[in-house]
Amino acid sequence: MLSALIWLPIFSAALIGFIPANRSSSHYRNISIVLATVFFLFSLVVAGQFDPTTPAFQLPEDIAWNETLGLRYHLGIDGLSLPLVVLNGLLTLIAIAVTKAEIERPRLYYSMILLLSGSVVGAFLAQDLLLFFLFYELEIIPLYFLIAIWGGKRRGYAAMKFLLYTALSGILVLLSFIGLAWFGGGDHLGFDYSLLRQSVLPLETQILLLIPLLIGFLIKIPIFPFHTWLPDAHVEASTPISILLAGVLLKLGTYGLLRFGIGLFLDAWTYLAPWLAILAAVSALYGAACAIAQTDMKKVVAYSSISHMGYILLAAAASTPLSLTAAEFQMVSHGLISGLLFLIVGVVYAKTGTRDITVLRGLLNPQRGLPLTGSLMIIGAMASAGIPGMVGFIAEFLVFRGSFPIFPVATLLCLVATGLTAVYFLLVINRVFFGRLLESILPLPSVQWGESLPALILTAAIVIFGIQPNWMVRWSEVETTSLVTGDWELVNKAKEQSPPLELHRLPKHLRKSQKNIAQTNLSNSE
Repeated sequence: MLSALIWLPIFSAALIGFIPANRSSSHYRNISIVLATVFFLFSLVVAGQFDPTTPAFQLPEDIAWNETLGLRYHLGIDGLSLPLVVLNGLLTLIAIAVTKAEIERPRLYYSMILLLSGSVVGAFLAQDLLLFFLFYELEIIPLYFLIAIWGGKRRGYAAMKFLLYTALSGILVLLSFIGLAWFGGGDHLGFDYSLLRQSVLPLETQILLLIPLLIGFLIKIPIFPFHTWLPDAHVEASTPISILLAGVLLKLGTYGLLRFGIGLFLDAWTYLAPWLAILAAVSALYGAACAIAQTDMKKVVAYSSISHMGYILLAAAASTPLSLTAAEFQMVSHGLISGLLFLIVGVVYAKTGTRDITVLRGLLNPQRGLPLTGSLMIIGAMASAGIPGMVGFIAEFLVFRGSFPIFPVATLLCLVATGLTAVYFLLVINRVFFGRLLESILPLPSVQWGESLPALILTAAIVIFGIQPNWMVRWSEVETTSLVTGDWELVNKAKEQSPPLELHRLPKHLRKSQKNIAQTNLSNSE
């Protein structure tokens, strides 16, 4: 079933390429919508067979691929990857649905989107480090072409910048993986994730291997100061590609931090965690400050993404069971909210021909403006700013509640960034949607039902999970808890056999955190 989630989109991409070229663009679009719907529904079927009460990988597939390299085709799904797989299916369907009917080179375009979707799912499901790297690099190819061919005026520059940054990210991640397999694989070179989690390495070696891994994933997220490729990519990319980029592609970096950074280097992670918390706070504040200064609506949302990804890094740095659950929740929350915001910005641009905040006025006008679009933009802004009743509030509350006992100062700084989120979105809404509708942008084409439906679906998900967050939390809570508690039991066992880990040097915040975990487990047992 997991292989089908990966290879059906990839084979479908090849299939679309063989459809005769004399068909209309809408013909390829309709076929792609049907295929994407099937893939999304199939991801829900996989979710229906998932047992959220166990942290073990489920529906496993393990086949020897290349014994010389220690490479195995090893797949598995758990509470960390399942929500992101479903999110990828939903946003892929929405991205195809909101693509304009007449688009240049439609066969290549829809093939690239399906190839991108399949490679992202492959990265989320891979349980072999080299297999993850192959899918991690594969997604660069379709995204590069989607920006370079169907982007804006500076699409070549933005696509090349994206390619260089993400290629460097992949090189650093690969170096870390090879080093871990070399030092932790025993007599045989191996990249199996489950086996490497049990390897015992000196703390200094772990830190040495963790640093390039961190930098690689921080570029992918991206976190200040590795962020400069993202605003250019968003501004030049088309609306559907911005939805996928913000909603799914950035999550490869945060997923990598949790899966490999914490999952494989927990004791080294705790020594670098204070620096990561500082970086998270700086990135959150920097992204918010830059968003306030923008006059392009799309750049505002792009810098907002940089700011909100800092919250995920903060939660990961705290590495408590609650904060890691919050990090997973924030990933999905950001995917839904950013997808809605980029979609609304795309509608505004399509109807008015501009995204300039200084030009637009009064779009909320009920007779001649875009009232439904403006209303959905207000809902998206409220969710991003953490207004109660929205999924963003629950996500940010869990992040701050789980991180404050460990990093109180960094958490308070991120709270300030949340306040700034309300500031820059209020500026956008006030300038663009309120006031007197300018005659220079009239007449405005009406928004069709098909253009509003994807935004309404995302809005419904934002409200539903804001009211019932447990429907999402329950899928990942056990797995995110086991990332720290399960590994701690392994490390304590390893300590008796291998003193070089020097666990007595662990910082106070981790010792306190693990003591609290032990007390909580004891209370639950009683």
